[in-house]
Amino acid sequence: MAEHHFHLKAHWPGLRNDVGEIETGSLKTKVSIPPEMDGPGIGTNPDEMLLGAAATCFIITLAAMMERSKLEKVDLYMESEGIVDVTNSVITYKKIIHRPTIVLKQGATERDEAMALKLAHKAEASCMISRAVKGNVEIELQAAILK
Repeated sequence: MAEHHFHLKAHWPGLRNDVGEIETGSLKTKVSIPPEMDGPGIGTNPDEMLLGAAATCFIITLAAMMERSKLEKVDLYMESEGIVDVTNSVITYKKIIHRPTIVLKQGATERDEAMALKLAHKAEASCMISRAVKGNVEIELQAAILK
């Protein structure tokens, strides 16, 4: 069994509404609480980073599955949305919506389109981050297939 270890360094010199820094691999950025939660909104924040982890994991998994299935694509792009609920001062990461657009080659068949949609759903269920948050954060898929 192979294990991969990832490391992150964090520094938070101030109080709640101050700014900290994180560094991991090739990512080095400032972090703070977003303005929607009455923070300074400098750099990124945990909400955006969880959304980024879920989105990049999904799109890379989908691209790999398409490659293994020999399903040719012209392009693959996506928008994702994270929904955080604040009720009675309890902050809950409620939902992530992925909206991938898979552009298949001209002349792609209905079977190719069905395969692309099937792989999108499979990628969402198989992605390591989706599996990590399962049961805590709902993940919705709204895929579009174009030719």
